[in-house]
Amino acid sequence: MPRLRAGALLLGWLTCGLAVHAAAQPPHLRDEWVDPDTGHRVVRLSRVPGRSISFYFHQNAFTPQGDKMVFDNMAPAEGHRLLVLDLASRRVQPLTASGVQGGVVARHSRTVFYERHGAVYETAIDSGVTRLIARLPFHGSAATVNADGTLLAGTFAEPGHGPVFRGKRPRDWFEKIFEARRPQWLFTVDIATGQIHNFYRYQGWVGHVQFSPTDPTLLMFCHEGPWQKVDRIWVIRTDGSGLRLLHKRSIPMEIAGHEFWAPDGKTVWFDLQVPRGKEFYLAGVNLETGHETRYRIERDEWSVHYNISRDGKLFAGDGGAPNMVAHAAHGKWIYLFTPRADGALRAEKLVNMARQDYSLEPNVNFTPDGKWIVFRGNFDGVPQVYAVSVKKD
Repeated sequence: MPRLRAGALLLGWLTCGLAVHAAAQPPHLRDEWVDPDTGHRVVRLSRVPGRSISFYFHQNAFTPQGDKMVFDNMAPAEGHRLLVLDLASRRVQPLTASGVQGGVVARHSRTVFYERHGAVYETAIDSGVTRLIARLPFHGSAATVNADGTLLAGTFAEPGHGPVFRGKRPRDWFEKIFEARRPQWLFTVDIATGQIHNFYRYQGWVGHVQFSPTDPTLLMFCHEGPWQKVDRIWVIRTDGSGLRLLHKRSIPMEIAGHEFWAPDGKTVWFDLQVPRGKEFYLAGVNLETGHETRYRIERDEWSVHYNISRDGKLFAGDGGAPNMVAHAAHGKWIYLFTPRADGALRAEKLVNMARQDYSLEPNVNFTPDGKWIVFRGNFDGVPQVYAVSVKKD
């Protein structure tokens, strides 16, 4: 496959010294309150015009020092752009031009990486200085940065092997893409040079690409598709060696997915159901030993996504609607989970999400200091970024 190179290009579109003002906000958007059902404080972080969402649950949004957070915003008459929030002052500033897709903040530098018009860019969070890294191959996507900040990684599909859905997708698009078995590649992008290296080809759908937070050459990804039809969770080295399945399904209709790394890079955690919709676990595989830990979860406490605190002691979940896989009758909550000695998770409800339309999945993420859980909410009518305090006032 071809290798691509792009030279550095400084772009002068940013005005990061100007704050984004919260004029013309709809009056029904609350700024701060104590949830009457839980006693936990909830704060709206995105006090800016337009629709705002936090990053996807496994995408880092925080600077290494934990003082700033990047999020996605779409203001009226504009496309998606990235904004940066100072967590202490709650001051929000623009960071990129519009037309942005995705985003991830490096773990060891104050830099955000994102896609725009078929290319991948980096922007310094404090200065706004922006550089074109590379043009991406065949509508590819580069969604993760490695532990030492030298590589990005992503996927692209080989051309000419449909289907490709642009615009509105048909209802059965997920099955159609899976059944097409369109050949896809994993690739890396050298951040310094823009050189692209294709290193793994799969006759099917690959996604959820995530670099290890500690090992610069170790990448996790999934064989995408209906979860009951795939052995989903894999790791591989960026030279194509070390391909390894982390969890193999053991019975019909068993599912595992929405995988994410522990902060120390030793364990991969995921939603496990044995079988689908019957018994629920938060499971983790130790990469060194292969040992699998399973924490039992009650049906109403099942969550679309889970996440873990930086110290590895607590988990969070974003709940789920009655029409989702658990069919939970009372599952619309943001949860805090504490592992128990008996192999279960003790759940504490943090935010009542009864008015949330779960077509917008909340996507929980701990702040680096572990004091807040950030999530997306549309319960006041417009998608916004919120945080809930882990401890009660």
